[in-house]
Amino acid sequence: MLKFVMMPPQDDLKRQWAKRLTQILPEYRIAMPETDADARREIADADAAYGWVPPDALKHATKLRWLQNPDVGPFVGYYYKELIDHPVVIANPRGIYFDHISHHIMMFLLALSRGLPDYVEAQWQRRWDKNVPKNPYIDLTKSTALISGVGGIGHETARLCAAFGMTVIGVDPRPEYDVPSVEMHSPADLDSLLPRADFVITTTPHTPETEGMWNAERFRLMKQTAYFINIGRGKTTKIDDLADAIEAGEIAGCGLDVFEVEPLPESHKLWTLPNVLMTPHVALRGAENIPERRFEVILDNARRFAKGEPLRNVVDKEAWY
Repeated sequence: MLKFVMMPPQDDLKRQWAKRLTQILPEYRIAMPETDADARREIADADAAYGWVPPDALKHATKLRWLQNPDVGPFVGYYYKELIDHPVVIANPRGIYFDHISHHIMMFLLALSRGLPDYVEAQWQRRWDKNVPKNPYIDLTKSTALISGVGGIGHETARLCAAFGMTVIGVDPRPEYDVPSVEMHSPADLDSLLPRADFVITTTPHTPETEGMWNAERFRLMKQTAYFINIGRGKTTKIDDLADAIEAGEIAGCGLDVFEVEPLPESHKLWTLPNVLMTPHVALRGAENIPERRFEVILDNARRFAKGEPLRNVVDKEAWY
């Protein structure tokens, strides 16, 4: 029998998952430790685990071969040196957010392309003005979207952009999806591609390589009429550099759901700059099917693990995704 540990803290959803797993896959025994001390004891002879295994618990995990990460972009510190060096294979649930977050991206893209921020400002002022947009409309059928990170979210965003008649450029270090409508490139080509884009969309995770990758130098490579959309991870973007670029007219504006510092300080000038749309990290709000999708990934990998088959969504531990 295989032992699977649900690492603390526990909640009703995880308890439901544990019950369903044992009903569907009786070859598993599910342990649900409530405390860190209990978790250290339970993981000593565990074959697999869900959640985070801290360093003081990992040293006891002599049999651990599969760890299911609950998140695509976990907290900083999830991947520490001892875990990276450990033989355990880590998988994550990437791909489960594809539709919800890509729809949020398209909300930003469509609003910015049609000058909606300026019309909303005029509405608040009760001003009827057909010439209110400060920037020209962007005809999507003649525009280009550059998507940095063509994974689960990025490939669906690419499909939607292409459906609007846009030219789509993709940048990804290890493409996993078949995206026939996308002109694919490696990250080494990013700087040379930026001047072509009317919309730069980033869905990239936060890793040692991506932290601060969107900075003053890269914003200067973009068109002055281009917009930047970040719905990946806030720490990939230097928020002060972005605000400076918009204020200086180096780019036209942005749409953001994630921020380098959350919540964004009330004093930050990004709040009051034109052509800036911001939502407070809520792209998945109301996405009721995400827990079930997450469970389906766990169940799929549990079946694969029991059969000795390759796991789904294996992570490059050194790259953090």
